[in-house]
Amino acid sequence: MQLSNTENRYGLVTIALHWVLAGLFLAQMGVGIAMTNLPLTDPMTFPLYQSHKSIGALIFVLATSRLVWRFISAPPPLPAAMPKWQVRAAHLTHYGLYFALLAMPLLGWVIVSASPYGIPTLLFGLIDLPHLGFVVASPAKAEIGAAASLAHFLLAWAAGLLLLGHAAAALAHHFWLKDDILTRMWPTRSHFRRGNK
Repeated sequence: MQLSNTENRYGLVTIALHWVLAGLFLAQMGVGIAMTNLPLTDPMTFPLYQSHKSIGALIFVLATSRLVWRFISAPPPLPAAMPKWQVRAAHLTHYGLYFALLAMPLLGWVIVSASPYGIPTLLFGLIDLPHLGFVVASPAKAEIGAAASLAHFLLAWAAGLLLLGHAAAALAHHFWLKDDILTRMWPTRSHFRRGNK
């Protein structure tokens, strides 16, 4: 079973983290848009906010794991014939997505800590996430919350645009340039063969 990356393909760990994070991010965007367009009195508002916080925490853990795994198991190199500007764009897109996936949950934690409602965060209904003490005790709590909320909003949409560009580039490589950029991120039978290196 090919868990680690090779010089030609991504391994199952990277592939799983990649697609799970992509799905969670898209779900998070949907939940975020839905919850912010509901009045506070709507019975779905509180559950949606709790789900948003839970998914955000999971994204942070998985994105951190993906980053650590990237150092443990180096990704395959980009095609040698790829123009330098495309290589730079690919690297900048990846850095931007990693930054967003790590920063947005932390900003969300600041937002709920600064909230005047003081609603506790119970991740997946099981884990009590305490508010950040330095935010709660700050005399500028309202300003901190407003700044974090704006940054969270802007970063979410910036990450959405990066993800769209990332997907468009992968599809262009597959259908127009006809290289293996996209297909090496798909699991294949060879990943599951015993003894595959």
